[in-house]
Amino acid sequence: MDAASYPKRSHERWPALLVACTLAAACHTTPVTGRHSLNAFTTSEDIELGREAYAQVLQGAKLVTTGPKHDMVVRAMTRLSAVADDAGYEWQVNLIDDDSTVNAFALPGGKMAVYTGILPVAQTETGLAVVMGHEIGHVVARHGTERMTSSLGLDAVLSFVNIGNYAGLAQQGLEMLVNRPFGRAQESEADEIGLVYMARAGYDPREAIAFWERMEALAGSSGPEFLSTHPSNETRAKRLRERLPEALEIWRQAGGGASHKE
Repeated sequence: MDAASYPKRSHERWPALLVACTLAAACHTTPVTGRHSLNAFTTSEDIELGREAYAQVLQGAKLVTTGPKHDMVVRAMTRLSAVADDAGYEWQVNLIDDDSTVNAFALPGGKMAVYTGILPVAQTETGLAVVMGHEIGHVVARHGTERMTSSLGLDAVLSFVNIGNYAGLAQQGLEMLVNRPFGRAQESEADEIGLVYMARAGYDPREAIAFWERMEALAGSSGPEFLSTHPSNETRAKRLRERLPEALEIWRQAGGGASHKE
């Protein structure tokens, strides 16, 4: 595409998108919560953006490719992604050997990374399922590209999308998708979705409250980056407890954990 053509396409596309979104009240309905949101990207564009950013994240990273920790992370991803509301995402996880980073993240389209530093906080596979379910919640809610839509502005977003080549998005996209935490409303929504998904996968959802309490205990004066814009533990625990009866029923219907031994 030449330089003269893509601004025209962007100009032609955004009014139609805006009208369509206005008529429909929203462009995306989030699974589990049913929230409506405006998102200028398609799911296929989510996937492509995630691929580009993921390749950069993994450059130079020391990956754990064998052993019990690796196997646990892959197993949790397999179980959780199997019960997620999947719009054709490319689920993939890598374990990064970095004990000083208490973190995990997921990119649009299903690419995820877990740092070894969060495993002592998770303690068990069920604890790991809490954080990984939370990250999968961000993917299916499409929080990354929703945030890009609102933060970059519709016209700028569509300019990126219409280029058809995401190389120009590298630095800005990586900053937006990886280095900037989501807002508290999105974090709470990912909590809710993750709670339901871990229950569907046969993980005891009661562990979610215990896990976030352990994360909060690490906060101190600054806390791990993972919690920088998350709800307070009190707010988070309250919301999770409100949803817990539903999650427990889902978990019992999934076998109550009886068929899944850690």
